[in-house]
Amino acid sequence: METERRFYLANKVDVHVREQGERTWHEIDLEDAWVWDMYRQHRFVARVQVVTFRDFNIEMLPRDDLDDAARTLDSAPPADE
Repeated sequence: METERRFYLANKVDVHVREQGERTWHEIDLEDAWVWDMYRQHRFVARVQVVTFRDFNIEMLPRDDLDDAARTLDSAPPADE
C-alpha cells in the first residue's frame, strides 16, 4: 500500500469506507506489516491502522511473484560472505 507519506507491505489488508455527511474517508487495517517512513525507527509492526481522506494505492502481488521472491532469498548467500 502506498500513501502520500509512507509505503507499507502487509500480509493482510482490510479497507473500510466511512462517511459522515458529505465527508468520506478510508480506514485501512494492515496486519503483519513493514512500514517505510524516513522518520520511523522501527519498521516491523503487528498491526497498523491508516485513516486517510486522500488517495492511496493498494497492490496485491501475484502468488508466483511471492514464490519467486522466496526462492531468490533462499538461494542467496549469507550477507557475511
